[in-house]
Amino acid sequence: MRRWTTLLTAIAASMLVAAPALACGGLVAPNGTVNLVRTTTLAGYHDGVEHYVTSFEYAGGGGKFGSIVPLPGIPSDVVRGGDWTLQRLVQEVQPPRRDLLTATLELAGASSSAKVVLETRIDALDITVLKGGADEVGRWAIDNGFSLPPDAPEVLEFYARRSPIFMAARFDASEAERLGQSVGDGTPIHLSIPTDTPWVPLRILALGRRASETVQADVFLLTDARPTLLPRPGTTMDLERSEVASDSLIRDLRSDKGMKWIPAGGMWLSYLKIDAAAGDLDHDLAIDPTGFGRPSEVAAGLVIPEDVTEAAAETPAWAWAAAALLVAAALALGNRIVAAR
Repeated sequence: MRRWTTLLTAIAASMLVAAPALACGGLVAPNGTVNLVRTTTLAGYHDGVEHYVTSFEYAGGGGKFGSIVPLPGIPSDVVRGGDWTLQRLVQEVQPPRRDLLTATLELAGASSSAKVVLETRIDALDITVLKGGADEVGRWAIDNGFSLPPDAPEVLEFYARRSPIFMAARFDASEAERLGQSVGDGTPIHLSIPTDTPWVPLRILALGRRASETVQADVFLLTDARPTLLPRPGTTMDLERSEVASDSLIRDLRSDKGMKWIPAGGMWLSYLKIDAAAGDLDHDLAIDPTGFGRPSEVAAGLVIPEDVTEAAAETPAWAWAAAALLVAAALALGNRIVAAR
């Protein structure tokens, strides 16, 4: 693993390409033309179901691009989200601001050999939910012509050992243009995930980033009671708001598409702001929605499951293929530069 990582790091540096990442998803793109912005995510939990709402924002560029999002379980439903849920949450915690901070989960990815659990198209997004391991996800990405950052094998293994479920969304730029979408237009996605141990993926925010790079994101939680969080806010994330959700917020959210799952009686609102160095973001966010117990250390990514073996440290075959693709791309770029001179 170390030898492969060193090789890819050197290649990536020679190409002078900084691989961007995004909240709750890691970019897997065939070129460097995709611009990502700060993201906003809602993770709500009620009646044993985690409601995960985020938005894929069209950022221009040609062809298809996307990223990978690990999930705590198999979604029972994946539908288009409401038009103003995320914006209304931002307005609740930052009233003076009028800009809309929508999430950008431009996703791609799962293995050709992974089991397809669900497929759907939402606007210009092709959503696929798969069940498979880290090697299968990596193979899918390479087989489909996408490049992966050097830390991809380690990060994918980190998630696959806890939950082999990944959501992949491929943003088709040509379809977005056909639909009349402009740069900055977002497509909200709402997943309903039955689970006993809700968690929000955070480590994947740092995928492809240098350890010193800053990762920023907004995460909103809606729970029936004041939740217990693990790890506790402080080092990598700040708990900016922890209070009973206002009646006006509940009323507005319930009026949006697909948000009737929120009880009219109200919920607890938690707002966390992530502003940390990528090297420090080595965990996820586990939630005990009752507030009485302690969230799972495994779900938080603080404890490695017992079934991890030495085999996990072996360099997967697709990693060498990724290196080969990067070498070819670097050589092609070098030839173009020489020709231009």
